[in-house]
Amino acid sequence: MSDADLAAATGIANRVHVNHPEDAAVFAERLKLYPAGCWVLGQGDNIAGYIVSHPWRLGEPPALNSLLRQLPADASTYYIHDLTLLPAARGTKAASGIVRQILAHAVARGFANASLVAVTGSAPFWQAHGFRIIGLDDAEMRRKLASYGGDARFMVRDLGGQ
Repeated sequence: MSDADLAAATGIANRVHVNHPEDAAVFAERLKLYPAGCWVLGQGDNIAGYIVSHPWRLGEPPALNSLLRQLPADASTYYIHDLTLLPAARGTKAASGIVRQILAHAVARGFANASLVAVTGSAPFWQAHGFRIIGLDDAEMRRKLASYGGDARFMVRDLGGQ
């Protein structure tokens, strides 16, 4: 992803994540803080999807639509903030390919795990890629996930076997 891709990525997010809006500033900040974790999926001459990811602290997912200011020096997880594809790109196995690549990136940078917040019924997709739901009975985790909606699930994958 480059600065020139930000408008397209934000546009895709606004189309797909109607109930989970994020300001363009969130995408711009993530790209600035960790460009190696921000990628786009090209489809012809257009962008059909994106992934935004970065190092973070395990068990502390950032609130939706929030700025990070900086990445933590004590990062303990590789956090997948968002993976979104337009409907035309779904069913092409592109998402699975992106997940494999981003997890390989995380392993290459020495992370022992990856984490994310699954929304809008995406937990089964992430489970198929080795992530497990954790913290359902934890009141503090439920509080952290409140900005993501009632179906949000915090998920983690061990990368030792990647």
